[in-house]
Amino acid sequence: MDEQIRKRIEDDLKKNKVILYMKGTPDAPLCGFSAQAANILKSYNVPFKTFNILEDEAIRLGLKEYSDWPTFPQLYVNSELVGGCDVMTELHNSGELGKMLEKTK
Repeated sequence: MDEQIRKRIEDDLKKNKVILYMKGTPDAPLCGFSAQAANILKSYNVPFKTFNILEDEAIRLGLKEYSDWPTFPQLYVNSELVGGCDVMTELHNSGELGKMLEKTK
């Protein structure tokens, strides 16, 4: 992976306790999985940043390599990959996602 792309990703993760790399935006998601992931995050009333990976191919490709996770959305909490929509849904339903997000306040 290009070192400049790695640095951009790592800088974003350091600056944002909760960041969702998704297709589209929370108000205009461009896939159902991204919509569901954003809606789950919204339900917690915690600040989170999103990044539309469709607007930056270098970041989109770099993230797949950085995270070793092939699909989007990708949720990071405190610089750690949580997972995609399915993982988020499971963690949300079990209450674990709420515990993770509490640690960002």
